Amino acid sequence: MEDHNSANLSEPASPAASVASAEIAAEFAALSTEEKEQRRAEWSQELARVEEEINTLRTVLASKTRHASDLKRKLGITVWKELTDDMNQGVKNIKESTVYQRTESVLKTTGEKTASVFGSITSGITSKLSQMKNSESMRSIEASVGSAYENVKTKVTSRSGSVSSFPDAMDENNTSSGLNSPTDSLTK
Repeated sequence: MEDHNSANLSEPASPAASVASAEIAAEFAALSTEEKEQRRAEWSQELARVEEEINTLRTVLASKTRHASDLKRKLGITVWKELTDDMNQGVKNIKESTVYQRTESVLKTTGEKTASVFGSITSGITSKLSQMKNSESMRSIEASVGSAYENVKTKVTSRSGSVSSFPDAMDENNTSSGLNSPTDSLTK
């Protein structure tokens, strides 16, 4: 078992460690059998002490953690409050970072430019519609539609004699023919 542990200890973690391991292995090989056993015994004792210290520290840490939890509970500090505070602090740290501030500045500038572009597009469309509305072609179309409406209105009024508008004429026509809605004709 000791050979297995010493093999793990001699495995290099880096090139510098491999040089050091090679030097230690050379020194160890130069020792007599009695000195090798003595060294292994010393290392085993030291390892046992270090492991005992680690276990003691773990026990102390667990005890301190329980004590801190009890104090937090007595103070009304819950896990949720701690999490909320941590999140708020994290957000604050992010907002204070230069990367966030630069990103925020870029987004703000982009938003302003986008609004400007959409404003220009809207303004252009409004201008074009206004020009179209005031054009001779549009006035001619408005006049034609207006006169066609008046002609239909006049013809409907002259047939019934009492109707004053086109929608009223349509309602009167539907009522006199027995149709109250578009679907009535489908059911008859």
